[in-house]
Amino acid sequence: MFWNILLLIVGFIALIKGADIFVDGASSTAQNFKVPKMLIGLTIVAFGTSAPELAVSMSALASGSSDMVLGNVIGSNILNILLILGIAALIKPIAVKDNTVRKELPLVLLISTLLVVLFLDTVFAGASANQITRSDGIVIILFFSVFLYYLLALAKQKKEPKSTEEEPKFKLGKSLLFVLIGLAAIIIGSDLVVDNASSIASALGISERIIALTVIAFGTSLPELVTTVVSAKKGEQDLLVGNIIGSNIFNICLVLGIPVVIFGGIAESSFQMLDLVMLIVSAALLFIFSKTSKQKISRSEGAIMLAVFAVYYTLVFII
Repeated sequence: MFWNILLLIVGFIALIKGADIFVDGASSTAQNFKVPKMLIGLTIVAFGTSAPELAVSMSALASGSSDMVLGNVIGSNILNILLILGIAALIKPIAVKDNTVRKELPLVLLISTLLVVLFLDTVFAGASANQITRSDGIVIILFFSVFLYYLLALAKQKKEPKSTEEEPKFKLGKSLLFVLIGLAAIIIGSDLVVDNASSIASALGISERIIALTVIAFGTSLPELVTTVVSAKKGEQDLLVGNIIGSNIFNICLVLGIPVVIFGGIAESSFQMLDLVMLIVSAALLFIFSKTSKQKISRSEGAIMLAVFAVYYTLVFII
């Protein structure tokens, strides 16, 4: 057990550090090719913070641990909104731009609802069992293409003048080397996390779902947590909200969609209705709170998010 816990921690460190190195290398590579900085932030950085979740999901589904895949995605998304944004709002009320309220937040709510609808086949399609199939995975990825189109259009609208372009952090060769090292660390870390989390769950008699919703979801969300807290302290509201929105959409569309398309579906036994309901509730709370209080998430609303988070995780261990 001691070695499993130690290796789990090592795996998380490899995941987080690997994602950090990957983002640096990928951003510098893009800058070497003169890709707009706006596009770098909206795509590479968002993917980089979701890379730990993707690596864990790929490794888990490849080894047949479908409980861990769904728990990782749902747990990370709920934690991103209720815990991370809740903490950020307590530090400083979060201003949300009109464009975010009108376009980006409804998209988060839509994609979260889409996942639930695709899963509940017995309710909406009259099937004999609820599951996420390869065709569902393709639908989810197609929805991501809509988000990607939106990002590309946004980047074109907000091109920065050449005078503000930054020089690449590294030369091209070093940038590509960092990308490879980052990806290697992410892959190794994901294997360590999945293998040792499964062993700990078995030793303690706890389901992989609970381990994924708690330990793995928190561990893989550390990049988002660190980025959000730092952004809140510095008053960088756009980065703060954009990081969470981008990460949640990446988590559902890519972290879940890609492994399902490659390795096959996720069966009914891998989820509980409570998890799916809370996924939609968290996205709905973010949307509602952003529209009220003059498009600010206030400290009291942040406290409500944290209270809902505490109630949900209490129920996770009881039910």
